[in-house]
Amino acid sequence: MDRAGYPHFLPITLRWKDNDVYGHVNNVEYYSFFDTVINDFLIRVGGLDIHSGAVIGLCVESQCTFKASLEFPGVVDAGLRVERVGNSSVHYEIGLFGSDSAEPAATGRFVHVFVDRKDRRPVPIPDRLRDALEGITG
Repeated sequence: MDRAGYPHFLPITLRWKDNDVYGHVNNVEYYSFFDTVINDFLIRVGGLDIHSGAVIGLCVESQCTFKASLEFPGVVDAGLRVERVGNSSVHYEIGLFGSDSAEPAATGRFVHVFVDRKDRRPVPIPDRLRDALEGITG
């Protein structure tokens, strides 16, 4: 899927520490980019209160497919779309793009289950958050 398939983007500035000894961004950083674009969206658009809200999201599944290298210095444009919203879960698709590329350097999948902060049992996704997620459903 190219850039047009992702309705939400977050530019993330690459850091010197993101590169590994082979001169490209290390694979573990890609998962950090996934987490960053998702949680930035949940907090800024969906109103998720990560510090004291009654509901939190737990990652129960993640996956990444590498297609091309990213490297410092630069910016990665993290694209986000929602594949499916359930009662308490959401399935995301992520595309990581070099700033001058129409095709992703990596694609990923990430699944959150929303739970009660105290007992960690699944709960329905709050309405404001559900509306935000449905707004980027592809």
